[in-house]
Amino acid sequence: MTAGTTQSTQGADQAPSPWAPFRHTAFTLLWIATVVANVGTWMYNAASGWLMTSLDPDPLIVSLVQVANTLPIFLLALPAGALADVADRRRFLFWNEAIITALSGVFAVFVALDLVTARLLLLFTFLIGIGGALTAPAWQAIVPQLVPRQDLAPAISANSVGFNISRAIGPALGGAAIAWLGIAAPFWINTIANLGVLGVLWWWRSPQRSVASLPAERVSNAIVTGIRYARYNSHLRATLMRAVGFFLFGSAYWALLPLVARNQIAGGPELYGIMLGGIGVGAVTGAFALPWFKKTLGADRHAPQSSRQRRQNRRDGALCVGRSPPLYVDRRRQA
Repeated sequence: MTAGTTQSTQGADQAPSPWAPFRHTAFTLLWIATVVANVGTWMYNAASGWLMTSLDPDPLIVSLVQVANTLPIFLLALPAGALADVADRRRFLFWNEAIITALSGVFAVFVALDLVTARLLLLFTFLIGIGGALTAPAWQAIVPQLVPRQDLAPAISANSVGFNISRAIGPALGGAAIAWLGIAAPFWINTIANLGVLGVLWWWRSPQRSVASLPAERVSNAIVTGIRYARYNSHLRATLMRAVGFFLFGSAYWALLPLVARNQIAGGPELYGIMLGGIGVGAVTGAFALPWFKKTLGADRHAPQSSRQRRQNRRDGALCVGRSPPLYVDRRRQA
C-alpha cells in the first residue's frame, strides 16, 4: 500500500462533522426552505386523505388518493432522473416548483369555495404528484453544487433528516389545522410554504459548468443507461427488490389509514394526523439509529437477505480466503 493510499484511507476514516454543510449559506437556506415546504406537503397529503373520506368513503376511492400521489413516481422516475442530468437543475427546479405552487393555490381555492369533488381531488393530487416526481431526482443531484465534496456525505444525511422531521410534524400539524381552521387551511399553508423554496432558488446562482466539448446526452439514451446499470448491478437489484417488497404492502396501510382513523377508531382529523406523524417519528428514530445498526450488523443485514443471497455471500467470502486484497471485504466496505 502506498503512502498516498494510506493518507487517503486515514482521511476517509475521519468522518466530517454533521454540521459541516450548514457552514454554506446556500445549503442552509435551501435546507430550511425545503423542510418548511415538505411540512406543507405532508399537511396537504394528510388533508387530502381526510377530505376524501368526506367526499366518498368507499375504501377503493379513498385508496386512490395514495395511488394518485405515488403513481407519478412509478411512471416518471426514470425520465426525471435523465432530465436532472441533462437540464439546468436550478431553472428546472424553479419552474417545476412554480407550477406546483400554482396548482396548489388553485386547488386551495376550490376547497375554500366548497367546489371540490372526488374526481377533482384525484386529478389535482395526480398533477401535483407529477411535479414532485419530476423534481425529486434534481433535488438529490443539486446537493454537490451546494457544498464541497468533503461535506457531501453529511449534506445528504442532513437532507434525509430534514425530510423525516417534516414527515413527523407535518401530518400532525395538518390534522390540527383541519380541526382549528377548517379543511381548506392545510391546502393554503402548503401553497404559502412553497414560496420560500421559490425565493431561495431565485436568489441562488449555481456554479458555472465547464463548457462541454460533447453534445448533451439524450433523455432516451440516459434512461436506457440507467436501466442497464440497474440490471447488471447486483447490489442495486437487491435494494430495488427490498424496496418493492416493503412498499407493496406498506402503501396499503397508508392508503386506508384515513378510514381506519375515521370509521374504526371514530377519531377526528387530529388523531389521523398523529397516526401519520407516528410514522414520521419512527423514520426519524430509524435515521438516528441507522449508524449504530450499520456498524453492528453490517451494510447487508439491515434488511432480510434471501437464502440465495446468503449462500452467494458465503461463497464469495470463501473464494477470497488467502487472497490479498480480500475483494469481498472491500466491496462490503465500499457499500
